[in-house]
Amino acid sequence: MADRAVLTTGANSGIGLATVVEVARRGFRSIGSVRSRPKAEIVAAAAAEAGVEVETVLLDVTDAEQCEEVMSGLELHGLVNNAGYGLTGAVEDVPDDEARALFETMVHAPMRLARLALPAMRAAGDGRIVNISSIAGRTTVPFAGHYTGAKHALEALSDALRMEAAGDGVKVVLVEPGGFKTGIWEEFERDVERREAAGSRFGRAYRRSLEGQRRLEPLMGNPQQCAKVVAGALTARNPKARYLVGLDAQAINLVDSMTPTFLKDRVLRLGLGI
Repeated sequence: MADRAVLTTGANSGIGLATVVEVARRGFRSIGSVRSRPKAEIVAAAAAEAGVEVETVLLDVTDAEQCEEVMSGLELHGLVNNAGYGLTGAVEDVPDDEARALFETMVHAPMRLARLALPAMRAAGDGRIVNISSIAGRTTVPFAGHYTGAKHALEALSDALRMEAAGDGVKVVLVEPGGFKTGIWEEFERDVERREAAGSRFGRAYRRSLEGQRRLEPLMGNPQQCAKVVAGALTARNPKARYLVGLDAQAINLVDSMTPTFLKDRVLRLGLGI
């Protein structure tokens, strides 16, 4: 499979870094996109430690021209759309520029890359597009409206693309992790501090939300678990449309599906004091 190339975006940390290493272990030509040379060095060091070879390309996924340049030189078997980041803030606290940047990275960029990857996959009659969503693609909580909105949008687009590309032999897969030990939690804390500094009326509730996440952190999984699911989706003859990853994701999905909306709203509001 060494001639089968798989590109993973956001490859320098968390799930992305674990994925490029795991994909290389499975015998693929593993390529990771990063936004800077220091981040490429992180990937190189991780690959060397694991005893595998991972190539890197410099790519800002929000830059349409860069995306076209990078993809024009690749004929991919697999595309793993992983690049993204967390955004915490009440709907009224998130300005337009933050919201647009988030959706550009986590919704428009994955679809742009999928669009650019499809011609080669269609010509080969085979290919895999794996979009890293989240349990947040299935549910919503206060202060995560824009983040969960982006994940909901990614899931809707993935569902449409899955049906549109199926006749050409291209499989489109959603991976929905629960909580994993990645940089997203540091982003959570930074956002809370920014909202408080701006004088948000939700300052105390933000702190309660952050404290709740900190209590859950010891239960969070290792990104390697998610990377193995991604690699499995790339190699399975008939991958599933969705993979929920992590016991917390399974539990949240079950509770969310069984709890009436009014009750869920009430519990979350009481817990956060809003």
